[in-house]
Amino acid sequence: MIEVKCAICKNNKNTKVLYKSRFIKKKLDFKTFSARRTPDRLHYRLVKCKTCGLIFSNPILDKNEINKLYFKSDFNYNLESEYLRKTYFKYLAEYFSIKDIKTKKILEIGCGNGFFLEELQKNGIDNVYGIEPGKESVEKANLKIKRRIKIDILKKDIFPNESFDVILCFHTLDHIPEPNEFLKLVYSLLKRNGKIFFFVHNTNGLSVKLLKEKSPIFDIEHIYLFNNNNLRQIFIQNKFKSPEVFDIKNSYPIRYWIRLFPINSFLKIRLINFLQFLKLDLIRIKLNAGNIGIIASK
Repeated sequence: MIEVKCAICKNNKNTKVLYKSRFIKKKLDFKTFSARRTPDRLHYRLVKCKTCGLIFSNPILDKNEINKLYFKSDFNYNLESEYLRKTYFKYLAEYFSIKDIKTKKILEIGCGNGFFLEELQKNGIDNVYGIEPGKESVEKANLKIKRRIKIDILKKDIFPNESFDVILCFHTLDHIPEPNEFLKLVYSLLKRNGKIFFFVHNTNGLSVKLLKEKSPIFDIEHIYLFNNNNLRQIFIQNKFKSPEVFDIKNSYPIRYWIRLFPINSFLKIRLINFLQFLKLDLIRIKLNAGNIGIIASK
């Protein structure tokens, strides 16, 4: 286990423990690090910086151990991805001119099976690329998209500098052990006046206010967790210009929201089955449950 410092204040001089760790190291495997698994309340010790409000895990597994688990991880949220692709594109269309972005070269970091790259291509945005560490996830991409995805983590020299006009990153920054190094790499890959478009969880969101430690954002995959202010702050300190943070409303079927809620598993299954019987399980509910986005420029 290695110590982690506040990514904004660069020290741990003014932190408090929020929650004790809840995991057994020897029981961790690639399934634990596969995206969108049913919440299991596993997390590192969680601390909060009282200066900037950043919440982070400390200590954590060694970065090499984490990377190995992600390389073995799998893509297991086909149902959710159908809703995610619509949400991501809706907000992209609000903050970018789709006509203009069709001429841009785009990279998505942590693209899973490439479902959003596929959505972009369906909307006439063809010059798209991805990077994803999970080999099994990439294997599930359609052939046209798979050819555009590198199976790896973002690291120096994986792409030439100033290669992309737009870099997308949905719910991946939360997972990064060294977010400042990560954002420096992102900055170097952007062309002049290029833009980033990121989504992360929100520590001031509804799920945290209602559920506290039981919120699904407190998860062993998440190392740094942001709010509106410190998300803007970390991009500014990494040279990004004009960062704008905005709230995200997600639209999911009611059975997805129930799956996230911290109730007894037996009751959860019975409730979902009952709703399926009534043909109500796929009714969509739109909530601002605890996600925020940011757009910024080089």
